[in-house]
Amino acid sequence: EELLARARRLADRYLSEYDVAPESVRWVSNQRWRWGSCTPGDRTIRISDRVRGMPDWVIDYVVLHELVHLIVPTHGSYFWALVGRYPKAERARGYLEGVSAASQ
Repeated sequence: EELLARARRLADRYLSEYDVAPESVRWVSNQRWRWGSCTPGDRTIRISDRVRGMPDWVIDYVVLHELVHLIVPTHGSYFWALVGRYPKAERARGYLEGVSAASQ
């Protein structure tokens, strides 16, 4: 699957010193308020299909965000430091915040 391959490329590039190997990464249509979700126990990642038409750098950010949850389950400072390895992390967060604000 293309999303799983994308996740593996992102893990290799930004999280290479960690054993980040998701079992599956797939598009889902049942996430109205989240961009993605992760279950570390079974190593599955789900990405909202609302992200599908967004720029690649935003999709990469959402996938990487969920990959980091395989390492750090919470949104603490270590989590954000790992997410921050992605060069467009802040830009992508701003993009997603704008999309959220526009849809309210």
